[in-house]
Amino acid sequence: MKKVLFLEELLGEIEKLKEAGKRVVFTNGCFDILHIGHARYLEEARRNGDVLVVGVNSDASVRLLKGTKRPIVPQEERAELLAALSVVDFVTIFDEETPLELISSLHPDVIVKGGDWKCENIVGAKLVEGWGGRVVIAPLVEGSSTTNIIAKVCEVYGGCSHKEGK
Repeated sequence: MKKVLFLEELLGEIEKLKEAGKRVVFTNGCFDILHIGHARYLEEARRNGDVLVVGVNSDASVRLLKGTKRPIVPQEERAELLAALSVVDFVTIFDEETPLELISSLHPDVIVKGGDWKCENIVGAKLVEGWGGRVVIAPLVEGSSTTNIIAKVCEVYGGCSHKEGK
């Protein structure tokens, strides 16, 4: 089964799964350099339902959020790496700065975000709660981030400036 899908394909799959009574969990992020924090976060997300859909920010979207030096890993590779994880059922790439349109289209039963988010700041939370869904905050793995990995590489190998205005 193909796991990385365009939105139109994904909507068809999700419709079938919902008709079969499956509970759909959605999460999103840049997932620029996969690390243990991502793995634990996605495992926690999957525990909240039957099907885990991951929205991946496109390269253009990551640049808007993180600055012109990011992403490190191209969107197709980030999506494929996520799809290779057994806890992930589907991956889709989105171009917008936020996943609001994606959430609105998918109509998930649960949204999961990491512990660095507050419920009131989670895009789509009110929408999902409005149709009877839940918002879950997964525990944060302290110190585990792409930014920290980049900083460590720069420290070890020297001569690079990874900080940017965003």
